[in-house]
Amino acid sequence: MRISVEISMYPLKEVYKPAIIEFIKKLRTYEGLRLETSGMSSQIFGEYDDVMDALRTEVKGVFQDPGKVVMIMKWLNDDVSGPVKF
Repeated sequence: MRISVEISMYPLKEVYKPAIIEFIKKLRTYEGLRLETSGMSSQIFGEYDDVMDALRTEVKGVFQDPGKVVMIMKWLNDDVSGPVKF
């Protein structure tokens, strides 16, 4: 099963961009995932297990760093990286 996940990450510190950029760079290292970014969020597309494994590892890493961070995720049980079909 393929899924889509939209993530918005908000580090609660004055200098926040480096943490976001590092998170995105780490997600890009996973084979089999497609990652698209915009000014407000990132979208990950791929097989359910692959996406979940990557997010479990990388979100845990973010949460283990000092400082607070808010992460908002929206999940869809389909890969909508191409044209959406209804």
